Amino acid sequence: MGRIGMDKRVTRRLLKAVLVMAALALLAGVAWWALQPETEHPGLTSGNGRIEATEIDVATRLPGRLAEVLVDEGEIVETGQAVARMDTATLEAELAQAQAQRRRAENALETARAMVALRESELSAAQAVVSQRQAELEAARKRYERATSLVERNAISRQQFDDTLAAWQSQQAGLASANAQVLSARAAIRATESQVIEAQSQVEASEATLTRIQADLDDSVLTADRLARVQYRITEPGEVLGAGGKVLNLVDLTNVYMTFFLPTREAGRVAIGDEVRLVLDAAPEYVIPARVSYVASVAQFTPKSVETESEREKLMFRVRARIDPDLLRRHIEQVKTGLPGLAYLKLDDAANWPDTLEIRVTP
Repeated sequence: MGRIGMDKRVTRRLLKAVLVMAALALLAGVAWWALQPETEHPGLTSGNGRIEATEIDVATRLPGRLAEVLVDEGEIVETGQAVARMDTATLEAELAQAQAQRRRAENALETARAMVALRESELSAAQAVVSQRQAELEAARKRYERATSLVERNAISRQQFDDTLAAWQSQQAGLASANAQVLSARAAIRATESQVIEAQSQVEASEATLTRIQADLDDSVLTADRLARVQYRITEPGEVLGAGGKVLNLVDLTNVYMTFFLPTREAGRVAIGDEVRLVLDAAPEYVIPARVSYVASVAQFTPKSVETESEREKLMFRVRARIDPDLLRRHIEQVKTGLPGLAYLKLDDAANWPDTLEIRVTP
């Protein structure tokens, strides 16, 4: 009997201990639930992400020595602002040589044009001689015809007739020679015109060379093509770079976004242009508006085998929410990348944004 009584007392003590532990667990669960932040809102979903931006490398198009870097890390640069310069001594020498070649080509062109004018004047003179020879030939022909009738009547001697015939034949030869001079002058004009064309081509070639060298000189001044912040100085003055050598790394301050991930069921309800509210860990008092700019068409996290519904829920799709560029420009000094935070989206059009997610940005 004593042993049975002892067993009952032990049993009661164990039962009390179990009940106490269950009560404590229940209280802990209630307390944990009460202390959880209100992150769940009907019709809304959220995802953890990080602020990112498009990065651009400023690189040289031509090989050469870096002469000067005009900006420092962290500095904001404007569109078209010069950020670095390459050494241009070689290009300037090539430019002077090309300018001299163009002047020589222009002189050759003027000389060729003058030769064309000279040959044209020679052609005019030859044509005038042809006209003169034609007139003289016509006069000689008429004298010959008169002499023919006179010699038949014995009005003139045979010697006079022979002299008239010789004069007529001489005029024919003179006309033929004058016509040959005309043909020669025309051939000379064509030859000098080809020289003009060649000289013109040389002028155009020299101008093309000047344009190329000037383009190379322009490209030797490296400029920013957008509003951005200098993130890294990759190269320092004095270093020799190859074509495409990187000088600076810039962050585009007008293309800032947060990348986060959503499960299958939620990602399938997100569309491009949907409204997003961003809350950053570094500044939770501000709520930044954004828009969905990208939804991945392929899952980013995929289990080895997808056979059950619970496993399909593990599929996560990458979503990108872009901040309005105009808003970024107004607060350009406050724009930072790499900051973690939360992105909130409405999955139900009828849902309303809670007061905690009303838009609040820095003034």
